[in-house]
Amino acid sequence: MTAELRGMTWDHPRGYAPLDTLARLDDRSGPRGPYPYEPVRHPLRWDRRPIEDLESGSLAALTPGHDVLVVDHAVLGTAVADGCLLPLDEMFDEAELAAWRDGSVGASYDSHVIDGRPWALPVDAAAQVAAARRDLAAALPGTWAEVRELARSYPVTLCLGGPHAFLTFCALCVAQGAPPCRYEGTVVPPDAGEAALDTMAELVSRCGSEVWRRGPVGVLEAIAAGDGPAYCPLVDGYVTYAGGLRYADAPAWEPGGRPGSVLGGTGLAVSRPRAADPAVRDAIRDHLRRLCSPAVQRDLYPAAGGQPAARSTWTDAEASALSGGFYRATLATVEAAWVRPTGAGYVPFQDAASRLLRDGIAGRVRPRSLLRDLDTLYRSWRCP
Repeated sequence: MTAELRGMTWDHPRGYAPLDTLARLDDRSGPRGPYPYEPVRHPLRWDRRPIEDLESGSLAALTPGHDVLVVDHAVLGTAVADGCLLPLDEMFDEAELAAWRDGSVGASYDSHVIDGRPWALPVDAAAQVAAARRDLAAALPGTWAEVRELARSYPVTLCLGGPHAFLTFCALCVAQGAPPCRYEGTVVPPDAGEAALDTMAELVSRCGSEVWRRGPVGVLEAIAAGDGPAYCPLVDGYVTYAGGLRYADAPAWEPGGRPGSVLGGTGLAVSRPRAADPAVRDAIRDHLRRLCSPAVQRDLYPAAGGQPAARSTWTDAEASALSGGFYRATLATVEAAWVRPTGAGYVPFQDAASRLLRDGIAGRVRPRSLLRDLDTLYRSWRCP
């Protein structure tokens, strides 16, 4: 094997800073020097790609040149069908996998399981949560009715760029007790879908044109700037911005109800072609085991600006205090977040559905008609 491994992550500090920090610690550690983490025999160097590629890009194009990939679970079905990833039950025994499952927050582990086999290990956890300026005097809404009321007095925005128009729609349906993609021939029941679209349209009517293109980072940076939107009810939570923002659970539909949210986060997947070399496979195993270890997840990840998948960090009082309350303020949402389908071809459907919803809401298409078009798109994916 080569002297070092290659990894691919995404180009936001949340995605690369902990990995690069650990690599630098490896470089500095001598054979006798103090080192708080399990040493490895071969270094792992990380490349980066845009977040848009993380959300929608092909893994098959990356596996010939990379040993470890940071992945969004929604792309796994296509990658499994392409045969480019190694199932991790071929690298780790059942007891070790069960420990990671039990120690992960929410469905972070299970979201990477397809047909009973794990295809990635959770390393980062996230979900859509509410974010607001710290100087917002109003109490943050607990329900969608309260969100609509807040929007009459303060600038409220939505996150609709890229796949997030569809994911916002999904979260609104989850809050109503109608998780998407569980129904014969339809994405959601019509009543839930219409209520979600009505809510989105009302809020969008108070936003500027930038609402159509901003993804999570753009929304959070706009809120933190202090001279634009004051609140977003659904945006992927980033601990990176916790110093300048207030985070809270995603709104429920009714008081005391389930916070409607879609699970995000990332996992560590393994290239099947690269792991065919037994020496490479052993080296990869060492790195995955260390990155998912309690010490790295509990200590290094938060300190380096990461957002660990270990539930112990999300429930830890010190970690929450150091993050401006981010972890504890959003834990209930992450624990209850809906897991997207992982079937082959889901991501193109998700992207097309988002474009359809953006165009439909902007063009004031009637909700019932827009839902029919969405169902047609859905059936073309599920029943090609």
